[in-house]
Amino acid sequence: MRPRFPAELLCWITALILLFFAANDSVAHFTLCPLSQLGLEWCPGCGLGRSVGALLHGDLVASLRFHWFGLPALMILFFRIVQLFRNFVLTLVVS
Repeated sequence: MRPRFPAELLCWITALILLFFAANDSVAHFTLCPLSQLGLEWCPGCGLGRSVGALLHGDLVASLRFHWFGLPALMILFFRIVQLFRNFVLTLVVS
């Protein structure tokens, strides 16, 4: 039986592609963040997507302005994508 393509790998690749093509500006935008909806100024996750998007466009300064964890998050995502892809290829070779 042929191994199936990992859904997690497809999700991460799709998310990074969508972040690359998303509008990445600093103006007010709609958010689903519950802390922001409650009126709190600070949230540990707000701006992370815009930070990764700025990195995908090569803008490190804007990325750090949006969220300081953008670079480590992108490195973790790339590592996970490589890991999932390598595991998938190895299962193809073994079977």
